[in-house]
Amino acid sequence: MPSINTPISRNLIILHITVFIWGFTGILGAVISIEASYLVWYRVLIAFVSLYAYFLYKKTTIKVSKETFIKLFFTGAIVAIHWILFFQSIKSSTVSVALVSLSSLTLFTAILEPLLKKQKISKVEILTGVLIIFGIFMIFKFESKYTFGIVCGLLSAFFASIFSIINSKQIQNRSAAIISFYELIGAWVWVSIYLLITEGFKAPVSLNPTDFAFLFILGTVCTSVAYVSGVAVMKELSAFRVALITNLEPVYGIILAFLFFGKREQMTLGFYAGALLILGTIFIFPYIKNIKGRKISKQSKE
Repeated sequence: MPSINTPISRNLIILHITVFIWGFTGILGAVISIEASYLVWYRVLIAFVSLYAYFLYKKTTIKVSKETFIKLFFTGAIVAIHWILFFQSIKSSTVSVALVSLSSLTLFTAILEPLLKKQKISKVEILTGVLIIFGIFMIFKFESKYTFGIVCGLLSAFFASIFSIINSKQIQNRSAAIISFYELIGAWVWVSIYLLITEGFKAPVSLNPTDFAFLFILGTVCTSVAYVSGVAVMKELSAFRVALITNLEPVYGIILAFLFFGKREQMTLGFYAGALLILGTIFIFPYIKNIKGRKISKQSKE
């Protein structure tokens, strides 16, 4: 067992704290009254402005090459799609449904990371994927009234998986804050273009004081701080390991949702059975993979 002072242990603790903050994001998404696309527009605007203020305070150089800027800018489009779909999932269903749907991130990462990195998909990962798919099927079956919200949550997980894999490569060459800053700018620009095309980009909707306060927390603590932390840990942790721990988000989020919303968040027994299967699979996976890794290591030594 590595000590708490090792880079991996420190990053695991940081990631767990970050995931708890992300769990609270679902609560904010439910209580902020504006629609998902405008919610994301404000969120990324507040986030990259606060990051820029941080850079000015620290006198940090934010210059990057044209090639890097283009990569991060277009990755921002994927981030924007992920967030819009996530908040739309919350508004079309419940916080619990959206967060459990998002936990399929593990499934998509298990498939996409080996493909993009030209690695072999292990049998353990295939089995993990099958069990998660079955859990998702159960949720669809027992919560059919939330079909649109579930689909949005699954698509959100798919896009989250893509940018997590991209960022796991980017973090090897540059700081998490710089990556986050340019991706957030990209996300804001792409959301603005989307709003311009779909709605003629009307003047940003007026905010009541409560919405503004929650958006400020969402944009600073839950985005600029948490996003930078989530990207930074990828320097020591694999995208798949990050995805596994990120799946604690629905656990934290569902508990918080019960505390904040009570009966509104109560689901059918079928939903909880499916959620338990998904989360149980996610938590058991690293132990199985660790045992398998030890066997392979032992065989190679022999």
